[in-house]
Amino acid sequence: MPTAWTGFVSLNGPDNVGKTTQLRILAQHRSGFQPLGAIHDHDSEPWERVAADGYAAWWFETSTTVELTGMLLAGHAKRAAAREAGRTGLLDRGLPMLLAVAAATCAVKDGLPVQQAMDTVAGIAAAYPHWPETAVLLVPALDAERSYAITSAREGRPWTGVYPTYQKTLHAVLLQQADHGAYAAVVNCEDRSPDDVHAEIAALLDSSLPAPPLMDGNP
Repeated sequence: MPTAWTGFVSLNGPDNVGKTTQLRILAQHRSGFQPLGAIHDHDSEPWERVAADGYAAWWFETSTTVELTGMLLAGHAKRAAAREAGRTGLLDRGLPMLLAVAAATCAVKDGLPVQQAMDTVAGIAAAYPHWPETAVLLVPALDAERSYAITSAREGRPWTGVYPTYQKTLHAVLLQQADHGAYAAVVNCEDRSPDDVHAEIAALLDSSLPAPPLMDGNP
């Protein structure tokens, strides 16, 4: 667990785990946080461009891992630059999650083992800037198959095409990242209320985020 203040806090996890709810609660209860949202909020043009001819087709068929990872990390950099001096940026999916998304896509699209896909993405990401970040992972369950089953049931409609395979792979990547220490904390949300989950997240942040020092305007 980090003991020094960091410039960013991120909530990470698969679809339907409750990230949006927890981000909203944190923003309401912590005046020092600056909600910065998702990367698409700060770098919409390239995503709108690739979506013009079919977003899913571009993502899973025509894009390269270098291109996808680069777009994700370029958006992350623009989002980081939007943080105001002296405030903690609150991120919807931080750097570890963006790398997990790229790795899961790489594994599915290129038919690579998960670890090889993660290593491939890490090599690409090494060329991009990084910022101090306290990353918290929310998981529906600590078992990848059960985790996927919970989130897919919450979707309300069946996932089709390559998406179920991608989601299953993403759950596996996230849990493997957690095993490797990529997250400051892992919060198991199974059979827990949003208030209960928030209490754990708040306690974790209180123990790891002292009051921020005065800072300049750089991320």
